[in-house]
Amino acid sequence: MVIAVTGKSEKKPSCAKKLEESEAKAQEYLDMARRLQADFENLKKRTAKELDDFKKYATADMVNEILTVTDDLERALNHADQESELAKGVGAIHANLMKVLVSRGLSEIPTEGRFDPNCHEALCVCDGEEDGMIREVFQKGYRMGDRILRYSKVMVTKAKQEGEEQCQE
Repeated sequence: MVIAVTGKSEKKPSCAKKLEESEAKAQEYLDMARRLQADFENLKKRTAKELDDFKKYATADMVNEILTVTDDLERALNHADQESELAKGVGAIHANLMKVLVSRGLSEIPTEGRFDPNCHEALCVCDGEEDGMIREVFQKGYRMGDRILRYSKVMVTKAKQEGEEQCQE
């Protein structure tokens, strides 16, 4: 009978050890499944965001090309007799085109006040009372959402330093 007890006591630690190993493996597999599930959720979110961004900016290149047409329409309106029927028609076409572009998320970059290198491009500098103020706008800038499609091209002022001579033009 002593042999049977010895045999049972040797098998118990072995069973307990196997059970412990099995539980550790099960926990490892559970952790792995949770990580995979989290990775999958992150992939779904990232893919949804990329798709949303694609939808939002898919037309950006086309809108950028259309902006050259709106610039041409504005130049034509600036040089036309404002009372003529042709100018009124071109003005209406320009207004409708801008309304469509604005409905697609286009917005003009403000050019009043201070120069901002994040959305303005300085083409030249002129004398002024204060540094960094926008004096003249050569070409309007536009953004679509938070993405800049075209920087505003502007003239920026620079304050005249004492003792500095004014340049002759």
